[in-house]
Amino acid sequence: MAVQFHIQPDSEIPASTQLYDQIWFAIASRQYPPGYRLPSTRQLAMQTGLHRNTISKVYRQLEDAGVVEALPGSGIYVREQNSLESARPQSQLWDEFPKAREVVENSLDELLRQGCSLNQARELFLGEIDWRLRCSARVLVTTPRQDIGAGQLMVRELEAALKIPVQLVPLEELEDVLAQTRSGTVVTSRYFITEAEAIAGPKSVRVIPIDIYDYNKELGLLKNLSKDTCLGMVSLSTGILRAAEVISYSLRGDDILVMTAQSDDAYKLGSLVRSAQTIVVFDQSSLPAVKQAVNEAREELIRPPQLIVCDNYIGEKSINLLKRELGLD
Repeated sequence: MAVQFHIQPDSEIPASTQLYDQIWFAIASRQYPPGYRLPSTRQLAMQTGLHRNTISKVYRQLEDAGVVEALPGSGIYVREQNSLESARPQSQLWDEFPKAREVVENSLDELLRQGCSLNQARELFLGEIDWRLRCSARVLVTTPRQDIGAGQLMVRELEAALKIPVQLVPLEELEDVLAQTRSGTVVTSRYFITEAEAIAGPKSVRVIPIDIYDYNKELGLLKNLSKDTCLGMVSLSTGILRAAEVISYSLRGDDILVMTAQSDDAYKLGSLVRSAQTIVVFDQSSLPAVKQAVNEAREELIRPPQLIVCDNYIGEKSINLLKRELGLD
């Protein structure tokens, strides 16, 4: 089903920002996968009521961020986020045998699919396997400091899934940290991939983007809420809360009241649970804090709010990709 964008004309949030956030969300959640052709400015103008110049401006912003690319005479496409190539060590052998890299990569992937371990394949592909093992020795998650909560979510879920230590590094400190190490793998959301690649690429450190949960179930809930409902939203990540608030307002406008709180802000969380009839908890890590806040306010509540808890922040496909790339599968 095609993604539907909704612009709330009387919102304090500029229409271009509303559209930018909704398109980014569609890309980050893989509703628009890599290689997908985005709607034309004419199609979006008919759907949203925005001027085509405004839509062109949003597409240019997405292109500047490295999220999409414009192909002359063809359209706007979701960019393939593959930083592995730029991070690989160079060798004169690759120049002497132009097709060697493709042969090595395809052969290795086929061996892995057949159950061969990296150690077993090492004798055949020593250089390639040594590089992957060096990268798996240190895994760094990076997000901007202003949305460090999203990084905390990634670290918790990756450590639980991969069973290895994962280090959280603010994007603003990534260059200094990488200057002190010769190898590693940087993991980040597709939203921050361009900035991370610009820092890690020159140091031959690969960056692997992850896909986030698409929140389709929660969006369906939002559309069906009764008018004048007070909807609470809780997460560790300010980025998730900001995007969720924009999307909620674009879909429902003033029909519902939206309150947001980070799970580590006890004051705002307490106010939220006392007012909201329904609370969407966007990550499992925030659930204990929400339950505690509800319990502390129980005597003041006529009826406890309904809690909707989202699935894991990181998609299963991204977890499997990381396991394969790190030799943990």
